[in-house]
Amino acid sequence: MSAKLQTPIDYLKGVGPNRADLLRKELGIHTYQDLINLFPNRYIDRTRYYKINQLQRNNADVQVIGKIIAFKEVAQKRGKRLVGTFQDDTGTMELVWFRGQKWIRDSLKLNKPYVIFGKTNWFSGKFNMPHPDIEELEAHKQNLRSAMQPVYPSTEKLSNKGITNRVIGKIMQQLFIETGGRFVETLSKNLLTKLKLIPKSEALFNVHFPKSQELLSRAQFRLKFEELFYIQLQLIIKNLAHKTKIKGFPFEKVGTHFNTFFKAHLPFELTGAQKRVLKEIRADLGSNAQMNRLLQGDVGSGKTIVALMSMLIALDNGFQACLMAPTEILSVQHYNGLIEQCNKLNIRIGLLTGSTKTSERKIIHENLENGDLQILIGTHALLEDKVKFKNLGLAIIDEQHRFGVAQRSKLWKKGPPQSSQREDAKSVRQNNGTSTPPHILVMTATPIPRTLAMSVYGDLDISIIDELPPGRQSIKTVHRYDKNRLNVFKFIRDEIAKGRQIYIVYPLIQENEKMDYKDLMDGYESISRDFPLPDYQISIVHGKMKPADKDYEMQRFIKGETQIMVATTVIEVGVNVPNASVMIIESAERFGLSQLHQLRGRVGRGAEQSYCILMTGHKLSNDSKTRLETMVRTSDGFEIAEVDLRLRGPGDIMGTQQSGVLNLKIADIIKDNDILKLARHHAKNVLKNDSTLASIDNEVILETYKSLGKYKNIWNYIS
Repeated sequence: MSAKLQTPIDYLKGVGPNRADLLRKELGIHTYQDLINLFPNRYIDRTRYYKINQLQRNNADVQVIGKIIAFKEVAQKRGKRLVGTFQDDTGTMELVWFRGQKWIRDSLKLNKPYVIFGKTNWFSGKFNMPHPDIEELEAHKQNLRSAMQPVYPSTEKLSNKGITNRVIGKIMQQLFIETGGRFVETLSKNLLTKLKLIPKSEALFNVHFPKSQELLSRAQFRLKFEELFYIQLQLIIKNLAHKTKIKGFPFEKVGTHFNTFFKAHLPFELTGAQKRVLKEIRADLGSNAQMNRLLQGDVGSGKTIVALMSMLIALDNGFQACLMAPTEILSVQHYNGLIEQCNKLNIRIGLLTGSTKTSERKIIHENLENGDLQILIGTHALLEDKVKFKNLGLAIIDEQHRFGVAQRSKLWKKGPPQSSQREDAKSVRQNNGTSTPPHILVMTATPIPRTLAMSVYGDLDISIIDELPPGRQSIKTVHRYDKNRLNVFKFIRDEIAKGRQIYIVYPLIQENEKMDYKDLMDGYESISRDFPLPDYQISIVHGKMKPADKDYEMQRFIKGETQIMVATTVIEVGVNVPNASVMIIESAERFGLSQLHQLRGRVGRGAEQSYCILMTGHKLSNDSKTRLETMVRTSDGFEIAEVDLRLRGPGDIMGTQQSGVLNLKIADIIKDNDILKLARHHAKNVLKNDSTLASIDNEVILETYKSLGKYKNIWNYIS
């Protein structure tokens, strides 16, 4: 039967080449298999038939039995509309068509019993139904239909070309007739029994033609579980394959660098979360497998100190380490934050960015290759072919969603050559040129909802720092309308009088948008008038500036030479000014939740109370109100991320490069969170008891898994 499902959709009776072409282009339906996986968006109860005198003015979907007793054409501004008078034994209503009039007139017969279905409108003292689904009563009674009528995904083009919901229902019915409604089982008997799941064939029938609400619920649960189970199975197998196939250097000892720093130079007591995460990283580094770990921690949670201590373990084992950040500002900040600690420990650390002078680059390249340079911080410049390490053992990537997969893989190849003895590295390089990849630690300050992390990063091991270091005050967040601007300006003056500094951020959706640039410049001029020289100094930073000018303005603010920084979101990641205590976000309704949260994290880095003021106009959409209320209510990055996920959906949050993992047909990782957890639990259990899926009971799982055709590079692991 699986071969039958690969038949092109053109060959299904009732489809034909024209409809097939439209289904391919509009819904991505190429085969019988694609059609069977076109699941309804919702269902309408078709058990009830209304009389015309029972209709209510509520714009609801209804079905009525009656007959058309007359047609007339009514002129309108553009063209004509066709109006049919529809009658039952209680009264009359109108059926209206704005297009396809000739076909309607030719195909519908007067005084013949029909069942009509659609939304009703009240117009000129009478009910009407535009473009109803219409079916002869006799055919209606004989059709394979259910009480719960499915409504399938559609597009305007399909509707205009006559491929209505009823047409899709008919070709779905034809598919079940041609296949006999028999489909290959894809889950093991063990899982079916344990979870009391209905068989695949029964589930597919009841999701398209549900016999009852209860059977529909059971069918949906079964199909959602199956979809999420195979996604989790793929991710877990990928993780296991990684650990089995990709060897890493075992860092067997925690030595002088780590211990000296921990005992003598640790600037503050580690939080429980930091200790837990370090323990997880140490366990990874001590194994024979390459570490591949994602470290999540909110802004200011202390990821950098964890990164440094991980690098010290690499150094204690005779390896080099690097830290790659997406922007020059952020990499300079990391370098400045680490150099003081490295000097105390006599560790040689370097900085490599696009701005590094050629003479300095040459020295860095030499010292990297001979091993004198132990830690290198930098931007994409680290990926250049000229940058060669003697023995890179640990690579840390900050804000990794800003780097492409190809860029990250370049770091892999910068590990030392494979060799049982490192001093023999040169001869190995000459022999086969292969290298052992460094351990990888990926860091992000963008909290990823646990459900999403489970689905997108399920192949990585995940560590979370969910505590802020002691002494950090929470940032007071308020929402103010434009009419409160004078009060906000007074507050700014009061804060500056206390010696504090202020950020004022304007939205910049695309750096070449004139409107956004004008907003920024108008804002800057307005601020300059209200905060004039010589009493106030203002910095301005935006994406159109040359890097040197941008850096100059940043440095003035960092040094305290200017009190106000007017900027676009270029300061979202990377600026650390402990004296800046106020973040004002203009047109806050134009920012996403994660951006607002990141921007707020730029303040609250010193000992003083900090504030975030969200400025908006009065006209706000419901989503904007939700975002602003969430920001005012909580500073928990994970809670904010969950709200963001509900508002935007997974595809928008992860970006296009990750969306393939979440190309879900029936499950929804937000609404079906519990099923996702259940699926991951059972996928783990299956692999724990049978890591290669070799048992007879798991034969069906292995076959299904192979048919999905994903992660082909890891077949060696399970074959």
